[in-house]
Amino acid sequence: MATVTPFAALRPDPKLASKVCELPYDVMSSSEAKAMADGNALSFLRVSKPEIDLPEGTDLYSDAVYAKGAENFGKLIEEGVLRRDESPVFHLYRQVMGSHSQIGLVALASCQEYLDGIVKKHELTRPDKEDDRVRHIETLNAQTGPVFLTYKSEPEIDALVARITAAAPEIDFTAPDGVRHSSWPVASREDMDFLVAAFAKMPALYIADGHHRSAAAGRVYQSRGGEGGSSGFLTVIFPHDQMNILAYNRVLKDLNGHSSEAILAALGQVFDITADADPVPAGKHRLAFYQEGRWHGLVFKPEFTTGRSAIDLLDVSLLQTEILAPLFDIEDPRTSKRIAFVGGIRGTAELEKLVDSGEFACAFSMFPTGIEDLMEIADAGGIMPPKSTWFEPKLRDAMFSHLI
Repeated sequence: MATVTPFAALRPDPKLASKVCELPYDVMSSSEAKAMADGNALSFLRVSKPEIDLPEGTDLYSDAVYAKGAENFGKLIEEGVLRRDESPVFHLYRQVMGSHSQIGLVALASCQEYLDGIVKKHELTRPDKEDDRVRHIETLNAQTGPVFLTYKSEPEIDALVARITAAAPEIDFTAPDGVRHSSWPVASREDMDFLVAAFAKMPALYIADGHHRSAAAGRVYQSRGGEGGSSGFLTVIFPHDQMNILAYNRVLKDLNGHSSEAILAALGQVFDITADADPVPAGKHRLAFYQEGRWHGLVFKPEFTTGRSAIDLLDVSLLQTEILAPLFDIEDPRTSKRIAFVGGIRGTAELEKLVDSGEFACAFSMFPTGIEDLMEIADAGGIMPPKSTWFEPKLRDAMFSHLI
């Protein structure tokens, strides 16, 4: 069973939400965050990236950074910018980006179920990033960054969501990036009981984005013995058929000593190649390759796309095993300095820009990993290659926080 629990969320004053709520801490640099928060004393970046209020060059992991975050967080609460719900409830959180809309349930998931594998992961975490999130939670006594979960959609839940969101939202604003964010409380006992029972029938929930936040919450739960509010972690849970996964593209620093002609010849052993192709692949097992101002369409030959496990059949896996490792000598993309990853939200023009500038030698435009593939791999206990998925839109920090 999957346990979801209502909670007394800390939320922004609806009139101030557009000034307070910000993108997650891990999608921008400190300098970008500083520029975004400039002139806005209410920006939640002063809590999630508090180094922007300290002297330039401050160690990001110093005690002063976490203390500043706690100070700024406390100030937002004291001034009434952030307010706590009077009683535990669920909320619904809708995001609209262009023609895409998705609505998730804001709830606490179970830390114990995360540790037990009922809340399933598909990525490895880095200890240093886990440690950072643990310190942030411990210093603030709060989880301020929700974990992005998904579940296999259920028509009865869809119907409840449609009924509640037919009313006017409590919080409603459009962020500078054009994404609209709206929320509704789910406060009736009948509706809350229904949701608890509906999720209890589900065998699993799946982490889409937020593996380090989940792991950190689990560690705090263990260290505190489940005391206070540490037994649950802050999540927004979306039905799988509303998920919007973009490509996670690759750019390479050099050609590993090969000529451009030799690279194309080697690619021809693995792919059927089309010159002057569309830079956006049209389907699974299709890529596009950019080099010297030209896009080449790549389609994996049939012998590479049969008789393999679900993980090995991912396009990111096939590219790694058949091209990046043998041709470019990039054995571990997690640690190699010769490869970089570009989220699909930046578009293929960003790939052209990076290569044309001379900073990178070539680029691979990928087709997005499917949510069904993610679920299948997670169900099998598998770990996907790094940078396999890029989810959009991103959840806004400060829409909901959980005091523990």
